[in-house]
Amino acid sequence: MAEDGLDVLTELLRTVPDRLDAHIGGLYLLSDDRQLLELALTLGAARQFTRPWQGVGITAPIPVAEAVRDGRLVWVGGTEEMVRRYPRVAVAMPYAFSLAAAPLIADGTTHGAVFLLWPAAHPPELSAAERHELTALAAELAEVLTRAARAGRPVRPGARPAAITAPGGTGEPFGPMAARLPEGVCGIGQDGRLAAVTPTAAALLGEPVERLLGAKPWAALSWLRDPVYEYHYRAAVLSGQPTSFVARRPPDRWLSFQLYPDASGLTVRITPAEGAHSDPPTLVRPAGPVEAAVRTRPGALYHILHLASALTEAVSVQDVVSMISDQILPAFGGQAVAVLLRESGRLRTVGHRGYPPGLVDQFDRTPLTEPTPGVQATTNPVPAFFETRAALERLYPGRHETQDGMAAWAYLPLVTSGRLFGTCVLAFAEPHHFGLEERTVLTSLGGLLAQALDRARLYDTKLGLAHGLQESLLPRALPSVPGLQTTARYLPGTEGMEVGGDFYDLIRVDSDTAAIVIGDVQGHSVNAAALMGQIRTAVRAFATADSDPSTVLARTNHLLVDLDTTLLASCAYLRVDLTRREAWMADAGHPVPLLRSPDGRVHPLRPSTGLVLNVDPSAEYPVIRVPLPIGTTLVLYTDGLIETPGVDLDLALADLATTLTRHGAGPLDQLADALIGQAEQADHRTDDIALLLVRSVAL
Repeated sequence: MAEDGLDVLTELLRTVPDRLDAHIGGLYLLSDDRQLLELALTLGAARQFTRPWQGVGITAPIPVAEAVRDGRLVWVGGTEEMVRRYPRVAVAMPYAFSLAAAPLIADGTTHGAVFLLWPAAHPPELSAAERHELTALAAELAEVLTRAARAGRPVRPGARPAAITAPGGTGEPFGPMAARLPEGVCGIGQDGRLAAVTPTAAALLGEPVERLLGAKPWAALSWLRDPVYEYHYRAAVLSGQPTSFVARRPPDRWLSFQLYPDASGLTVRITPAEGAHSDPPTLVRPAGPVEAAVRTRPGALYHILHLASALTEAVSVQDVVSMISDQILPAFGGQAVAVLLRESGRLRTVGHRGYPPGLVDQFDRTPLTEPTPGVQATTNPVPAFFETRAALERLYPGRHETQDGMAAWAYLPLVTSGRLFGTCVLAFAEPHHFGLEERTVLTSLGGLLAQALDRARLYDTKLGLAHGLQESLLPRALPSVPGLQTTARYLPGTEGMEVGGDFYDLIRVDSDTAAIVIGDVQGHSVNAAALMGQIRTAVRAFATADSDPSTVLARTNHLLVDLDTTLLASCAYLRVDLTRREAWMADAGHPVPLLRSPDGRVHPLRPSTGLVLNVDPSAEYPVIRVPLPIGTTLVLYTDGLIETPGVDLDLALADLATTLTRHGAGPLDQLADALIGQAEQADHRTDDIALLLVRSVAL
């Protein structure tokens, strides 16, 4: 049975406190599609803190997912490092601790990961002995999983992770000596429940011992439901450091709580606070009855904070959908997500993940007059939760929208500034009970999703307009010129949404002459794009009147000065004599073109570079001759192709020349793809890139 493997894994994790002196941890297993890490086992108090991460997308920016992705041990040596490397985790777990995550790999197969937490007192570095022991533990766990899989009984997580009590967490009641102490003493186990309460403690808390035992303090005592108090408890458990706080027991009894953690749980010392009948000077008495105080638990609050921090990274609508699918849906055990928006009296599906191909498309464009769950959710600002298919079909009998293969649904209205504009549907493959806290979190999440999607829709709209403007200013197609083959590429920057000033053009001057131009206006803005359009138009006009490169650049420079703009521009201009197969080139501060000779040799063209445009009205632009025998290839580009933060410019140019040498004999389109390929795959491009290739061919 699969449980046999789980039992062995449990016993191995139970040895962690002795082997590594860590008392909190857990084990994740990869799902069948290897896109999700599912929490199977928790050690010590981990079950209380892992709610946001019971299901983790493999792409999530957290240590356990990174360990699996990279196949290596990940160590986070304290709070500052956690904030720097994993800000989402730091938001949801704002406590002092160290963490290690190790992948479970055997015979080349990754099964999941194990993670462990150490108190704040642990040194910032993992010792060699600890690293060796943790690596050995991961190998042993992986071997158990491999054997189980080979036997046809793979280990699979249950509906909830199984909890392992660390040695020492017996929860034995206090002896008579503790009962005789003048202060109250309580013991809290690894599950957060009161395991022991002295009579004095019960008297101070105002409840009988029998009612307190087995309950969580903030559940049994309504006046301890302020998240601040549970925060102190969580801080003590995870950091391993004593904490204290003062709380008011109604009507006006102030009590001091001192929390002392160890591997088995917490010992709590309770004493009357000084000035018990008046508010301590550092505290503010709550307005109104204590029962009206905040009742949302820190676990739920940190869950929302974790999800909110994830949503802040989403830019486009598809980013938001991906974030919901990869980071949010797994936390609730969901299977699929769809985002539906109201548009022109119909529903429009703007994004979905997890449904079979084509299934969601049949619901798209549903009129808002039809009584379907999606329509109702986009016209009613109240969240709807359906725990079973029967519950949904009772309200919507026979509707095809219920036939999506799912068994439970949460419909979260998307409302911003009092305006309902759509709904986010979370679907579950199995019937799902939505508890009160989960409904609260999901309802709050709906508001965060609405803001993220509203912002993302605005971004997508602006980005579409920006790209439309950019495309209108660049040539839709390069003209056909006998004796020349050409191809071009343009890549916008990924930082921000403003249009850039990169441009290129090929101009047929007369039957024997063509002009080639490439340039880059400073900045990324509408002004830069407008100036780029003016320069491109001016160059075309000047080239027709007098195609001498020196004259064209000088006149363009005068134009920019007369326009009274502060923007600068670089430009390279070549006049090509198609009959003589030669070009004359002038340069205004533009990156040097590369030339590949018919024999395969590559070298940069080194013209006498003139000043960039709009610096000196009297600037001159010397001309050089460039032979273009059949088979010669010219590579012209803007600086975004070679200027990358942290990369040496000469090395970047050398790499470009190497690529041209390797692929220069192939078709121009393939060469263009090779030259721009690395930049195209980059996640972050701080500048636009324009690339223009020209090859001399037989007429």
